Amino acid sequence: MRTEELFTWLIPVPPLLSFFLIWLFTSRSKTLSHTVAIGAMAVSWVLSLAVVLYALTTEHFGKTVFASSVPWLPTGDSALNMGVLVDPLTAAMLFFVPLTCLMIFIYSVGYHNYGKPLDAHDASQPGAPAHNGVEPMYSRFFAFLSLFAFGMLTLVVADNLLLMFIGWEIMGLCSYLLIGFWYARQYDDPKKITPRQAAVKAFMTTRVGDVIMMLGIVYLYFATTTDKAKEILGLAGGTLSFRAILYNEEFLKYLVSQPSVIVGLPLAALIGLLLFAGAVGKSAQFPLHVWLPDAMEGPTPVSAMIHAATMVSAGVYAMVRMFPLLSAGWHEGGPLTAPMMAMGVIGSFTALFAATIAVTQRDVKKVLAYSTISQLGYMIAALGIGAYVAAAFHLITHAFFKALLFLGSGSVIHGVEHGAHHSQEHLDPQDMFNMGGLRKKMPITFWTFLIGGLALSGFPFITAGFWSKDEILGDAFANGQWIVFATLAISALLTAFYTMRQISLTFLGEPRTQSAEHASETPWTVTTPLVILAFFAITAGYVGVPETFPVLGPLLQAIHFNRFHEFVGGALLELPAAAAFNVWPLLVSLFVALGGLWLGWMVYGRNPLTAGQADPLARPLGPIYTLLENKYYFDELYDFT
Repeated sequence: MRTEELFTWLIPVPPLLSFFLIWLFTSRSKTLSHTVAIGAMAVSWVLSLAVVLYALTTEHFGKTVFASSVPWLPTGDSALNMGVLVDPLTAAMLFFVPLTCLMIFIYSVGYHNYGKPLDAHDASQPGAPAHNGVEPMYSRFFAFLSLFAFGMLTLVVADNLLLMFIGWEIMGLCSYLLIGFWYARQYDDPKKITPRQAAVKAFMTTRVGDVIMMLGIVYLYFATTTDKAKEILGLAGGTLSFRAILYNEEFLKYLVSQPSVIVGLPLAALIGLLLFAGAVGKSAQFPLHVWLPDAMEGPTPVSAMIHAATMVSAGVYAMVRMFPLLSAGWHEGGPLTAPMMAMGVIGSFTALFAATIAVTQRDVKKVLAYSTISQLGYMIAALGIGAYVAAAFHLITHAFFKALLFLGSGSVIHGVEHGAHHSQEHLDPQDMFNMGGLRKKMPITFWTFLIGGLALSGFPFITAGFWSKDEILGDAFANGQWIVFATLAISALLTAFYTMRQISLTFLGEPRTQSAEHASETPWTVTTPLVILAFFAITAGYVGVPETFPVLGPLLQAIHFNRFHEFVGGALLELPAAAAFNVWPLLVSLFVALGGLWLGWMVYGRNPLTAGQADPLARPLGPIYTLLENKYYFDELYDFT
């Protein structure tokens, strides 16, 4: 076994060992627990970095891959294998997943008040958030977080669909455990969902997609065990191997030529639609989006893990991985396949749908939750129009700036809670209308949050979000997908608007409550990950600057820096053609980003709100505002049915 293959096998192991070590041996020591968890995650990050460097220095990587497997489950004439695969797509994922997880692990130390004594009130009420002392279930948190990271890393390096699905389900379990981490928390408002209810809601909603996805996996398995399939695949028949199925042109043509149980729908299309249903649930796409905003009831590091490093990213990653199957029978410029049409419609609609809701939310984390749903819609829509590389690119840049924003929001909440404890004020520390003026109170949090917000808005040229979002719009324009292009452009305008709204309400003006007045900056274990993620929220985009982009493209090409399209595109049978530079989608991208930020500034930033002032949008929008504030009443609809 080669060194790079051994390293790949080892990548998921440290977090799994960390989970068992904390659970069995170190749970009584908070110091040992976080040391084991962070140390294990750091080892996985170093191993991942080594594998990525091996990949970058391997000639013709893509046609050459790192792969290793061992027999696992005998199934008659064949066997399901347990194996690892590193191709360009895996290498790209290994660049950001372990790093983002490591930042979240470090952040969690300060977030859970490590170093402070256990509050007597907290000790008497296990399962509720700590008031001003260290988290009572500190060790349990790091154990669950380690298992969460193991699930995602397993999914990323898996070489077959079954092993990927195991990692997928481990994350489903961990999301349940961590969303409901504060299981004893209750609210005075009976309409407000509790962490325990949110955990059940997330678990049950994602199971809907998972069951349908499992049908797709079973259907694909039987499709690989027919006599004709075995003739094509040989010993790989029945193994669900990605290399055997997704990169075998003859087998993909066979799936396209075979009818399914639905008249007029090829076998490849039906399997693709069933697999896509899993991503609809896991990546919170319409209509299975309802679980993700309520998942904010978990601790903020969990929100960051779900939204950036693991859970919802897994759904998009699975679709990017399965893209050769989803697009089987399609060629650039030709009619879209049924799975691609479904992704284009659902993704673009979800992007706009969630962006409209985010415009009216008051909770600092709920705004980001709907933002995530919207951005995932962007990625799904990109796959729907055949923009494979653009979808993968936005997945990576989004992970950095969304992790930054969630951790920044947690820092803000932490600061306001500190102020509330100091002032003895009882309020919702997550309500942006209770904030204001935090720019001076929490300068590091402010500047890093501003960078993340500008990246989310697609601020031109200097943020990663601009380059990845612009590439999706450019591909939609080049492919003549005008409805998708227009829908995503409007979504981008709203994204910039609600981002400036969030920044203005949280940081600008004067403090609107005593809690905001007495807020203070969070400890270095919280702010250091923010600074590191802010660096990548700016620089990660330059690896994907198109070679044809005036001035900057040739400059970066000269130093071989912007190789993302060529590198990740090498994971496909044929390198996808890069869209030629066109000034019109660029102008639209500039207009929606700057226009949305300007509108947000005019409404919320120019004259910041004062204490007790209502949302300036409430009166002009009237009943529409109420509809958006109540999220189109989807929760009530689900409760009713």
